[in-house]
Amino acid sequence: MAAIVASSIAAKAVVRVGVGCFIRSPEFPGMVLLGERMGSHGAGKMALPGGHLEMNESWEDCARREVLEETNLTIEDITFVGVTNDPHIGDDPNKHYITIFMQGKVTEASGPLQNMEPHKCKEWNWTPMQTLFEI
Repeated sequence: MAAIVASSIAAKAVVRVGVGCFIRSPEFPGMVLLGERMGSHGAGKMALPGGHLEMNESWEDCARREVLEETNLTIEDITFVGVTNDPHIGDDPNKHYITIFMQGKVTEASGPLQNMEPHKCKEWNWTPMQTLFEI
């Protein structure tokens, strides 16, 4: 019976792919956009705009879509920054994420910054990039 349960759990456990985006703006030099997460894993932690990669979606398109969905900002000049491999998130053996980090610049024609998902993010703030290295 234990083997069946373990097999069932393993079948449900999948590696998820997330994309986070460092957003730069000419209006806020030396800063990136961070938001305080609410609800799911990471509640109370600061996070970049981002989300899950969809089937057949490029990393750039995912960053562009997620940033717009969460912040109302349109971005351009999107490039790869790095990737992390994070098994056992929150000590949960069934949570394993690959997170792809991208960066992009707010377009001149972008709409204003808005918190489009207030149930997921407390607020968005332009934060000095140096702050990330002081943690």
